[in-house]
Amino acid sequence: MPKTNTMLERAVVSTRRPPHATDEGVSGEVDGGDEAGDESKTRKHISFAIRISNYLTRTRYFWPVLTLALVIAIASSLVIHSRDLVCVSASSSDYISRLRFFAFDGLESDFGSLGVPCCRSKHGRTVEWTSKDLLKGLEEFVPIYETRPIKNNMYGMGFDHSFGLWFITRWLKPDLMIESGAFKGHSTWVLRQAMPDTPIMSLTPRHPEKYLKKGPAYVDENCTYFAGKDFVDFGKMDWGRVMKKHGIQDLSQVLVLFDDHQNELKRLKQALKAGFKHLVFEDNYDTGTGDHYSFRQICDQFYVIGGGHSCFKDSDEARIRSRRKNFWEKAVDIEELCGPGEAWWGVRGQMRDDFNHSNKAITYAEHFENSRFVESVLDVYWELPPVAGPSLTHQTRYDPARTPSPVVEDGRYGLFQRLGLSRLEASVFNGYTQMVYLQVSEPQK
Repeated sequence: MPKTNTMLERAVVSTRRPPHATDEGVSGEVDGGDEAGDESKTRKHISFAIRISNYLTRTRYFWPVLTLALVIAIASSLVIHSRDLVCVSASSSDYISRLRFFAFDGLESDFGSLGVPCCRSKHGRTVEWTSKDLLKGLEEFVPIYETRPIKNNMYGMGFDHSFGLWFITRWLKPDLMIESGAFKGHSTWVLRQAMPDTPIMSLTPRHPEKYLKKGPAYVDENCTYFAGKDFVDFGKMDWGRVMKKHGIQDLSQVLVLFDDHQNELKRLKQALKAGFKHLVFEDNYDTGTGDHYSFRQICDQFYVIGGGHSCFKDSDEARIRSRRKNFWEKAVDIEELCGPGEAWWGVRGQMRDDFNHSNKAITYAEHFENSRFVESVLDVYWELPPVAGPSLTHQTRYDPARTPSPVVEDGRYGLFQRLGLSRLEASVFNGYTQMVYLQVSEPQK
């Protein structure tokens, strides 16, 4: 499992205690109190501070001087805190830095309480690439991304997922790329940048060329579109005939992208039936969020490290979620997470599908069986981490307590800048939804 502690959280913890409030200082105050309780000592040895205090009291200057001293102490404390925070990120206007300045409580214990569940693969395998490979890929991808035809891809992929799709595709080097759901064509463009000469099949209800009438869109010349009146849903396509037409004999050489907001369990079963091995799901929504049933939701189980939830309104989780809701737009509180009978799985105990047009209430027993099935077919499960920490990207949308550790952690502004990420608009980092790569195979009988 990825670490959930970041330099940001450690910095926040450090700001909760002024530098001068050391353990020695605290014990010193206690000792002084004991001595003050000894009447004989206080009479014989009146300190200089007490004499000054008595004088000020007699002359009625005590309270004005005390008030002024408190103001000076508070101002000094804020200056010390702000100096500490500047060391964390070179961008002093960071939204997160402002939160830390005002002592936003982001304790490390919050992360352990909320957890980050991860689907378990059959044999404990993971991806071949490393964090160094991701960093190298970021350096290469940033200038490519800056040439994108759709600059404002609202409701579509942001930078994080664009990079993830490009990186995975470049690594696997498939002979055929299939996408279910294309919107304006941004994902098609990303696939094309990764593999310039590889055929693409795009299944999408509305042809991307329709969006050209209203603004930027991308239509690929080497893409076969099943769109508009020619649209065929992924589950109804004759994949045997399609593979024969493209001369594909080894289905492990095919990459399938699902960005269609359909029940991911349903799509997984359809992909297995067709024989596909490599799958990417763009919107792997966290528990309590989203418009369809996702793997993150399916694998959120009590027996999984970081999984399971409490719907008790006075629980630590409820308290933490309520607080974080004030700072992260997509964070969910207990009221949003839990449904009737404290059903928290999916979204309030519902298996959502088809852009939230279909909502089916399921029991925890059904939810549990779904996770066992997924584990039985899962060879590799890898969630794309955010490309950088929130104080670097200025993102305020998703809660970092429910994500893997970022590729570029908070505080590493020099690296963030060297990779070219500082050149991008902050808005492109707000679309992260735990994109996931799966390698699957039929369960053993």
